Amino acid sequence: MSFSIFDLFWVFLIISSLQPVLQRRQVASRRLQTLKAFERERKSRVILLIHRQESLSLLGIPLSRYITIEDSEQVLRAIRLTPPDTPIDLILHTPGGLVLATEQIARALIRHPAKVTVFVPHYAMSGGTMLALAADEIVMDANAVLGPVDPQLGNFPAASILNVVQEKPIERIDDQTLIMADLSRKAIKQVQRFVRTLLQDDIPKQKVPLEKIDLIIETLTTGQVTHDYPITVEEATGLGLPITVGLPLSIYDLMELYPQPQGGRPSVQYIPMPYAPRPALPEPKGRPLPEADSVSGR
Repeated sequence: MSFSIFDLFWVFLIISSLQPVLQRRQVASRRLQTLKAFERERKSRVILLIHRQESLSLLGIPLSRYITIEDSEQVLRAIRLTPPDTPIDLILHTPGGLVLATEQIARALIRHPAKVTVFVPHYAMSGGTMLALAADEIVMDANAVLGPVDPQLGNFPAASILNVVQEKPIERIDDQTLIMADLSRKAIKQVQRFVRTLLQDDIPKQKVPLEKIDLIIETLTTGQVTHDYPITVEEATGLGLPITVGLPLSIYDLMELYPQPQGGRPSVQYIPMPYAPRPALPEPKGRPLPEADSVSGR
C-alpha cells in the first residue's frame, strides 16, 4: 500500500486538527485530578472562580471576563450539592463583576453551616473582595491583594457623585446629576448594609471582632480611595479581616492549569524551577580603579 504526497497532506491535516482537541482534553483531565487531590487533602468541596482576559478565537479581540449570572448559577449549584457538614474552599482570581451575582454567591456562602475558606493567589477585587468577606477565613499569598467594594454608577464612583452635590451650589447642578446623586446615596447604603451582614456572620463562629466592623465598612465602601486600590495583606489584617498568609502549593499548580491565552510572544518568561542558594562572588583584590573626577583632574 503506497501513499501519495496528497494522502500525506490529508493525514497531516487531520492530525493537526485533532491536536488542539486532545490537548484541551488532557488539560481538563489534569484539572480534575488536581481538584480531586486538593479535595481529598482538605476534605472539602473546592470551587474555582477564575477570570482571565481571553481572546475571541478568530479575531483575537481581548475579552475581559467577570462575575456573571451564569457564574452565580454554577456556584450556587455547587453549594447546594455540598453536604452541610462539608467545608467549602473557594479559589478566587477575579476583578469583580455584577452586584446581583456577587450578592447571591455571598449569601449562599454565609448560609453554609460548615467552614468557608477563600483562597486568593493573586487578586480578588471589588465583587471578589465581597465574596472574600463572606468567608470564615481568607488565605492569601503574601503579595496578593483585595480591593474596595464601593458602588460604581456607570463610569463614576458613587462617592464622587455625592461629593459634586455637596461641593457645588444646588442651582448649578443639572437634574441628571441630582438623580445620580440620589441613586449613589441609595447604592452606598445598600452595600454598607450587605457588608455588615457578611461581617456579622457568626456561623460556625464570629469571624470579625464586632468593634472592627464599622471601621471595615467605612474603609471599604465610602470611596476613600480609588476603586482599583490594592488592599495588601498587611492592610487587610490591620482592618481586622480574618487573613492567613501562605497558600498550599497545590493552589499554584491549579492556577498553572488556567493560563492566560497567548496572543503571540510571551510577555513574561523564566526558568520554571526554584534556584538553590548560590555562593557569593569573591571580593575583588588589588588596587581599585580611580574615580572619574580624579582621572580628569577635577
